[in-house]
Amino acid sequence: MALTYVILEIIAAYLIGSISSAVWFGKLLYGVDVREHGSGNAGATNVIRVLGYKAGIPVLLVDVFKGWLAVQLACWFPVPGFSDDIMTYVKIGTAIAAVLGHVFPVYSGFKGGKGVGTLAGVGIALFPLALLVVLVIFIAVLAVTRYVSLSSVLGALAFPFAVYFIGGEQNTGLLGLSILVAIFIPITHRKNIKRLIRGEERKFEFRKKSG
Repeated sequence: MALTYVILEIIAAYLIGSISSAVWFGKLLYGVDVREHGSGNAGATNVIRVLGYKAGIPVLLVDVFKGWLAVQLACWFPVPGFSDDIMTYVKIGTAIAAVLGHVFPVYSGFKGGKGVGTLAGVGIALFPLALLVVLVIFIAVLAVTRYVSLSSVLGALAFPFAVYFIGGEQNTGLLGLSILVAIFIPITHRKNIKRLIRGEERKFEFRKKSG
């Protein structure tokens, strides 16, 4: 019974993560598949570039909400007989499932975004203080360089340090998750990193059409 609960929660988290707001909003409201324009990424940054802030901000909010909601599933529906410590690992499982759903969405041909927004939602649920620190780093780097990709990668690399030294986290599983984030985000941004090295990465324009 307990294993069934865990499997169902992880599947539900993956399906929630698979809600590709960038693709759905673009197609339903604008008749545009953002994966065929701009960077080709199904994420909020590309939506802003292609369709403007009016479309991009709701996409970002949905992506963040997905990550938060996936973790909350384990809070709202605790597995019978599981201790709080064990439930922490169930939350980690739902968090990972949601991010994988965002990157490989079952509803959108397994071609999704890079997971930054959804990971932010996970951070709100599990690492609020550390996420705040990373957000400051992200904004600072973006303001100076105007590279969203560089801001995301540097924020991810700083994340486990913020979790441990500022958030004071001691749980091995949660620390491990923060390290996975620091590895995962650079991997999903590997093409961007190559373009950064070549000096070909596109800078983010703060003034965009409203859509």
